[in-house]
Amino acid sequence: MDRANESKDGDLLIGAPAIARFLGVTPRQVYHLVYDLEAPSFKMGRSIAARRSTLTSWMDDVERD
Repeated sequence: MDRANESKDGDLLIGAPAIARFLGVTPRQVYHLVYDLEAPSFKMGRSIAARRSTLTSWMDDVERD
């Protein structure tokens, strides 16, 4: 796993490839989820970022619907 794109505690994912690996999808699918406002994310400079904990909670909510 590429530790350069993660914080020390492992909760922060920076960039579509890191988010995609966590979600088990492609980076292109991450961009669609982010820009369609489906997946929780935020900008860090020019990169998209997300927290593992927030994505896990979001996935749990999606499963319940």
